[in-house]
Amino acid sequence: MAVTRDSRLRKPVPAGPAGASKGFTLLELIVAATILSLLTMMALPLARLTIQREREKRLRQALWEMRDAIDRYKIAADLGAFQKKLDSDGYPPDLDELVKGVEIQGGKKVRFLRSVPVDPMTGNKEWGMRSEQDDPDSDSWGGQAVFDVYTKSEGTALDGTKYKDW
Repeated sequence: MAVTRDSRLRKPVPAGPAGASKGFTLLELIVAATILSLLTMMALPLARLTIQREREKRLRQALWEMRDAIDRYKIAADLGAFQKKLDSDGYPPDLDELVKGVEIQGGKKVRFLRSVPVDPMTGNKEWGMRSEQDDPDSDSWGGQAVFDVYTKSEGTALDGTKYKDW
C-alpha cells in the first residue's frame, strides 16, 4: 500500500479512497447472508425428521409398555393370582384396570401400569383398543376385554406404514 506523508501531521496516511480498508462491502454481506440462509434451509428438514423420529420412538415405547402390562395381567390371571371375569379370557376390561390394579390372593394389590401413557402422535391418553372378538383391522372396540392397543393417529410413519397398524 502506498503511503504518503502529510507534512502538517507527520503521520502516515493511506493512499486511495478514504476508509477503503474498513468494514465489508455490500456484496460481501449479501454473499454471507445467502450462504447462511442456504445452510438454514438445509438444516430445517433434518430437524423435522429428527423430531418425527423421536415421536415415533416414544410411540413404540408407549405401545410396548401397555402391551407388556396387558401380557403380565393375562399371565397373572391364567396363574390364578386373582379372580377373572368369565367372558374376559383373562384380559383386562380396560386400560384403567391396569393402572388401578387388582387384589391378588393374600390381599396385596398389584398394579401393572403406572399410568396410561400419552399418545405422542395425538397428544392425549386416548388409545384405540381391540378385544379378541374384534377383527384385527377393526377401528371400533366391542367393549370386551382389552387384547391389544393402537394409536388413533391417521399419520404415516417414516417407513411408510400407518401408525395405527403398529
